[in-house]
Amino acid sequence: MFGRLMPTEGKFFDLFNQHAELCVKGAKEMVALMTNFDDLENRTHAIEGIEKQADKITYATVDLLHKTFITPIDRDDIHKLITRMDDILDLMEDAAQTISLYDLRTVTPEAKRLAELSLACCQKVQQAVGLLQNMKNASQIVGICEEIDRLESDADHVMRAAMSKLFRDEPDVRNLIKMKAIYEILETVTDRCEDVANIIEGIIVENA
Repeated sequence: MFGRLMPTEGKFFDLFNQHAELCVKGAKEMVALMTNFDDLENRTHAIEGIEKQADKITYATVDLLHKTFITPIDRDDIHKLITRMDDILDLMEDAAQTISLYDLRTVTPEAKRLAELSLACCQKVQQAVGLLQNMKNASQIVGICEEIDRLESDADHVMRAAMSKLFRDEPDVRNLIKMKAIYEILETVTDRCEDVANIIEGIIVENA
């Protein structure tokens, strides 16, 4: 009877998948925002709404973790994974709010490229998380994590080139400060995706 009172797996993988889906949704909104500033207010509001949905999933995951005696993977890994995934959307919200706060009217092609790389990273995170429930997918998951690492490296290169161009060519110090902040936030999105990939690779090592 006692065994029936002890939840084992809960819905952790479902929650991971729901959160990863929201990360992709938020990243798509960010790319759309960078592509067309005419709808800035609605895009920013949409990203904020997506981030709030993700916060609820993060809270539900942590709450379930406290109620679950036997978890499918290490408890600390569950907490680290959902927290790092939540960081991704927090940063997207920061980027959208910063663009709105700074009253930017246009962005550079480099900023749009960083948003596109953020989306690509989020899509890979979604793929990896979707396969995580079955350790038979270990080699495929590791391959996806390696692709995330490559995308993060691409974002590093884009940011360095963008910063160099910005400091070389931008005559308005205010615009320079604004764009520097946007570049840094967007590049950090890819860093957090890489963090998620590293956590997933650690889970694979422990469980495969």
